Amino acid sequence: MKTKFLQLIIGTIFLLAIVSCKVEPEAIEYGKDQCGFCKMNIVDQTHSAQLVTVKGKQFKFDAIECMVNYLDQNSEEKIALLLVADYGNPSEMTEAENAAYLITPVIKSPMGANLSGFSEKSAAEELQQKHTGEIYTWETLKQKLSDK
Repeated sequence: MKTKFLQLIIGTIFLLAIVSCKVEPEAIEYGKDQCGFCKMNIVDQTHSAQLVTVKGKQFKFDAIECMVNYLDQNSEEKIALLLVADYGNPSEMTEAENAAYLITPVIKSPMGANLSGFSEKSAAEELQQKHTGEIYTWETLKQKLSDK
């Protein structure tokens, strides 16, 4: 009887350890969650971003540039996921490394970089034709923001 009880306790602890370290994004609670970099409340769904570490720790950002700046200052962080809001469909997050980015003064972002993310490059190009601006990949965006 003691052996079964001990196995049950060990199994429960193991299950809780696995569940508590899920490596997946959490929903951002707009108006409640704070930016992991600038500490402002996250209210703009179209420019939000999220970082999840390999241990499952969540960092939510009110703007893509806040996530890039956070990464510059916390390069030792082991990252599992980097996500940005898709400007055309803000309820959807897309992988930062695969997204296209548009910087245009016509579309204002919370921290003033006028930076928006897109899951499809064609969507960024379409807005660029309407509003001007420059299109970036994840790598060229990080370089551009670190040059400032």
